[in-house]
Amino acid sequence: MALQFLVGCVVSAINIMVHALVTVGAVGIARSAGARNTEWPRLRLMVVMVETAAALMVAHTLEVFVWALAYATAGVAPPDSDLLYFAFVNYTTLGYGDITPVQAWRLTGPMTAMNGILLFGWSTAVLFEVLCKAVELRASISPVDQAQRAAADREV
Repeated sequence: MALQFLVGCVVSAINIMVHALVTVGAVGIARSAGARNTEWPRLRLMVVMVETAAALMVAHTLEVFVWALAYATAGVAPPDSDLLYFAFVNYTTLGYGDITPVQAWRLTGPMTAMNGILLFGWSTAVLFEVLCKAVELRASISPVDQAQRAAADREV
């Protein structure tokens, strides 16, 4: 049981690092994009939100791959199991139950689910923060500044 917890904690820590890296990048890009003035601010906001969500989805997919690799290394699932599918089902807490871990590794499923829930919640918070920052930056620019920036953008 201790080995299961150790493996689960190590994989969770790796995934948290992956998520932190993507989060820092996504928030930085969103802040710089929100500060840019465009003629189509609503469209720009939509683009920033879609880019952020896409980056977070890529992060979640990478994190599932990390779990699948851990499953393969530790022999968590029965032979000939689709480990990527198994990792996705656990990570998303879908829990079909068509593949179950071998008895010696049965705590990895709940640990994967716990990691997935944490990181999905984190992603939700990031999306909300990006939205708030983009709207806040946009609102902080005075209408005169917005008109001047729009004119300058058109000249370039």
